[in-house]
Amino acid sequence: MTDTYVVNASGKATIIKDSREVLDYVFDWTAYLADAGDTIVSKAVTADVGLTLDSSAIIGSMVSAFVSGGSTGTTYKLLCQIVTAGGRTADRSIFIKIADR
Repeated sequence: MTDTYVVNASGKATIIKDSREVLDYVFDWTAYLADAGDTIVSKAVTADVGLTLDSSAIIGSMVSAFVSGGSTGTTYKLLCQIVTAGGRTADRSIFIKIADR
């Protein structure tokens, strides 16, 4: 996973990624699930048009997404939605800005 972050104009943390990189991004639901005493039963990960979601998987209380592509100078949203055994539905987003490195 990349380790470079910036805060964009809307105050959202944004990860910097080169367009040639294929990286995994992890949505960590551990604290959320522990508070509810719940587990993930399904997930849906989507990426804005132009960013490629290569694959995604549930790994315990986390969802991992492999991402590639993107156009330099563009910021994309990567959205993860989970459904839990207790019937909860939750969404979290990661913002990825493409920059040459």
